[in-house]
Amino acid sequence: MNYYAYEFAHALISPMRMAAQGVKMQMQMPFNPIAMTPMGKSIAAAIDVFEGITRRYGKPDWNINAVHIDGIDVPIRIETVRRKPFCNLIHFAREEWVGNGEELPKVLIVAPMSGHYATLLRGTVEAMLPEHDVYITDWIDARDVPVTDGRFDLNDYVDYVIEFIRHVGMRTHIIAVCQPAVPVLVAAGFMAGEDDPYQPMSMTLMGGPIDTRRNPTAVNQLAEQKSMDWFEKNVISLVPFPNAGFMRRVYPGFVQLTGFMTMNLERHAKAHMNLFEDLVKGDCDSVAQHREFYEEYLAVMDLTAEFYLQTVETVFQTHAIPEGRFMHRGERVDCSAIRRTALLTVEGERDDISGRGQTEAAQDLCSNLSYDEKFHYVQPGVGHYGVFNGRRWRSEIQPRIRDFIRSTEFRRDRGATLVSNGHHNGPYQSLQAHDDAIPEWDRADVSGMKHG
Repeated sequence: MNYYAYEFAHALISPMRMAAQGVKMQMQMPFNPIAMTPMGKSIAAAIDVFEGITRRYGKPDWNINAVHIDGIDVPIRIETVRRKPFCNLIHFAREEWVGNGEELPKVLIVAPMSGHYATLLRGTVEAMLPEHDVYITDWIDARDVPVTDGRFDLNDYVDYVIEFIRHVGMRTHIIAVCQPAVPVLVAAGFMAGEDDPYQPMSMTLMGGPIDTRRNPTAVNQLAEQKSMDWFEKNVISLVPFPNAGFMRRVYPGFVQLTGFMTMNLERHAKAHMNLFEDLVKGDCDSVAQHREFYEEYLAVMDLTAEFYLQTVETVFQTHAIPEGRFMHRGERVDCSAIRRTALLTVEGERDDISGRGQTEAAQDLCSNLSYDEKFHYVQPGVGHYGVFNGRRWRSEIQPRIRDFIRSTEFRRDRGATLVSNGHHNGPYQSLQAHDDAIPEWDRADVSGMKHG
């Protein structure tokens, strides 16, 4: 019933929005004598804020048309290379490559399926594009998927990740942002257990809930305090007509958004008060910055009920991943089997969604990775969003991921050479005893990071 009430509220408010728009146009007409007065500007600004709060936001565009490389704008072609009922695999392909002819590392970014569209990671993609061949998972709004396309749960999510890794091919580097840290870790563990030749070369987990028992946040505590029956009755709804997913059981995106905004209600209220003042003053830059953020933040999508409920139970209540009890397709996933995928975990010092130590828990689970294959980094002064977007992401976090990827490739290539020459009997060669062989960018990649 929540979903139907939500739709009814939007229908009810539509005439008010139309009337408000008419008043706004009158207040902004150049021949209106009060248009440029403080009262006229205040009325127009108030209507603008009202319109922004009550508008329905669709899926944003990527708006990535080119990448700046060595002083040249290289055109980017966004193409769908794999289609699935609940997700498309997107490739940011270069129309042409101007450079020294080197093959760029292939990076698969797994976007969170937690209420927002993959375009929330636009800044993540833009920072990775100049030096990497980038792919990303583009999740589809569950209300747009017909019930005839079947279910989608956490195990299906893992299957999608594995399929996409195989599609991208050998020597893939995978980056999981927030929620997908769990299915990506499971996928890597499952592929390692199967000795899959397409195991990713490296895995970067950023702000993910691997073990929510460490420094639990308000989100973690809510998930633990409520029973699964409570979640079934209070947050699960049926998609209303005339959406393509009519009668599909979902966790509505607006419910997720309401929860997130309630956690920081004072900050969001202040942001809209500032918007009103900037509109009155005519501060176009501040207005544009506000709109850019909220047009992305307020665009939400629904999740399938089975995926949401299984995630709550498995990740937040029974802690099946850190306790080694997660079953995928009838097989127990053992993360200690991971030996061919280097690991980097990244956390934000002020993360109020995934607390400090929750992502770092993956370091303990991947116990058979060698010392020089595991790194952990905590970014000072950033919250959850700042881990993958913003100034510190671009200047401090992304360069470390870039160096981690390249140093991993160097170590693997170096290890393969040593094996072929008969100098090493194990799967990898530790470079701790070969510092003279490590390039300068590899020696610097541990700056601010610690070995797992």
